[in-house]
Amino acid sequence: AAAKAAAAAFFSSKEGVEQIEIPSPNGERLALPIFSVAPNSRGAQAIVIKDAGDDPDVTDGAPIHVLIEPMAKGEIIFTAGEGVGTVTKEGLLIPVGEPAINPVPREMISAALKEVIEMSLQVTISIPRGEEISKKTYNPRLGIVGGLSILGSSGRVRPFSTEAIRCSILCALNIASAAFIKTPVFVAGRIGERSAKSNFNLKEDQIIEVGNEWGFVLEGLGTCGFEEILILGHPGKLVKLAVGEWNTHSAQSISPLRALEKIEGIFKTLEPSNYLTLEGFFGALNAGDRSFLAGEMSRAIADSVEKKREGRAKINVVLTDMKGQIMGSYGDLTPWQ
Repeated sequence: AAAKAAAAAFFSSKEGVEQIEIPSPNGERLALPIFSVAPNSRGAQAIVIKDAGDDPDVTDGAPIHVLIEPMAKGEIIFTAGEGVGTVTKEGLLIPVGEPAINPVPREMISAALKEVIEMSLQVTISIPRGEEISKKTYNPRLGIVGGLSILGSSGRVRPFSTEAIRCSILCALNIASAAFIKTPVFVAGRIGERSAKSNFNLKEDQIIEVGNEWGFVLEGLGTCGFEEILILGHPGKLVKLAVGEWNTHSAQSISPLRALEKIEGIFKTLEPSNYLTLEGFFGALNAGDRSFLAGEMSRAIADSVEKKREGRAKINVVLTDMKGQIMGSYGDLTPWQ
C-alpha cells in the first residue's frame, strides 16, 4: 500500500492520499489507510502504520516507509533501508545478500506499482527501530541481520498464527539442511536452547526451536538429511512425546504428570499423583531416583519419537531441570560433545 501511494504521489501528484486500494494474492482488493505521502527530489515516499489487529506481533504500530525512485533501465529492484534485514544464510526463500523481503510481498508490491505505472523502479523499504525490534523475533537465529523481514503469503495477518510459527520453524530446518548439519538439536524454547549451549559443543545453526509443534516437525523432515537428532529440554514438555502427544501446548495436550503416569513400566515405588507439578515431583526425589526416572523418561521419549519417525533417524534425548542442568539422558551423546 505504501509503495503504490508513493508511486501515485510521484507520477500523479496525489499528495493527499488517505487510503489506497491494492490487489492481494487471492484476488481480493484491500483498502488500507496511508499515514503520509510526499514526493521528494528523488521520487516519493509514503508511510503506512502496521496494524496487527489482535495478533501479538512485536511490529504492531511500526511505521513502514517506502521510497520509490525511477531508474533508467531494469525492472523493479528492492533495497533494504533502515531497519530491514539482509539474508546471510543459505536455505531461505531469498538468496544470500538480498533484502529480507519474501517473494510474495515482492510480487504484491510489484502488482500494486503496475496499477500506477509500468517502468523501472527502485523500491527501498525502511522500518525505524526495525533492528531493535528484530531482536524479539526469529530473525537473528535465521541469519537475517540488520532488521526485520517483510514476510507474508496471503497479504493478511492471521491472529495467533500457527502458520507463521511453522514457517519460521521450516526456515530453521532449511538453513540447517543447507549448512549440511546432520545432527541437529531440537528444543522446545529458550530454556532448552541455553541448556544445549552450556552443556554441548554446538554450531550456530544446529539448535532448532520447535515450540509445541513436534508433530509438524517430525513429519516434515523428509528432505533434511538428518542422521541423528538430539531432543533436549525440560520433562514438563517432553514427557508428553512419550505418550504420543505431538502438540505439547497446555491447551492441546494432557498434563505432564498425567503423561508420566501413562508411561508403562516406568515406576517402581515412585508415585507422582501426590504432586501438583512435575518439577515438584522431581524436586522431592533423591538423586538416585531422580536420575533413574529421567533416564527412563528419556528412553520412553526416544522410543516414541523413533516409532513415529519409523526409524528414519536415531533419536537421542537429554532431560534438564529449569536451571539447565542435565538430570538424565538416553542414547549416545558423542556427536554433540
